[in-house]
Amino acid sequence: MKIKNRPKEYLFVDGYNIINSWEGLKEKSSYSLEEARIELLEILSEYQHYSGIIIIVVFDAHLVKGNSGGQEVYKGVRTVYTKEDETADNFIEKTLNDVGRVKRIRVATSDWMEQQIILSRGGTRISARELEVEIINAKKAIKRKRKDVNQKNNLQLTSLDEEALIKLRDWNESSE
Repeated sequence: MKIKNRPKEYLFVDGYNIINSWEGLKEKSSYSLEEARIELLEILSEYQHYSGIIIIVVFDAHLVKGNSGGQEVYKGVRTVYTKEDETADNFIEKTLNDVGRVKRIRVATSDWMEQQIILSRGGTRISARELEVEIINAKKAIKRKRKDVNQKNNLQLTSLDEEALIKLRDWNESSE
């Protein structure tokens, strides 16, 4: 489903904002924030793979004393942990200042004030709920496409003559 020949799109995700907005992740974070982070990254890495959108997830670590921040890549998704005294919002705003008017950037957050800043700096915003619906709809489209391909393959198999079907069955049995 990757769309070719379209300009690169970047999606910045305020990680904790999304975790606290999506019911399943919010519940999971109540007993393990690490598991909620990993599940979010799993969902977003799959979405990045089939959408072609470059995703950067930003997690606040601004309250962690002496934290110098860091970055890693999780299954293709760039993950940023902010440094002490830097929020995810600060990091995203600074990045938008640098590239927001020359690259196509969306930011996923339900923070209304942050949405206004994003728009003023050349980005576009998507709420946590809108992102969740977008991902759900993309998964449904993939399932439909997979089902259509399987049906087409089944039709092609049923159109084979009896001799070819016997050879395929014999070949399948001999390979087991």
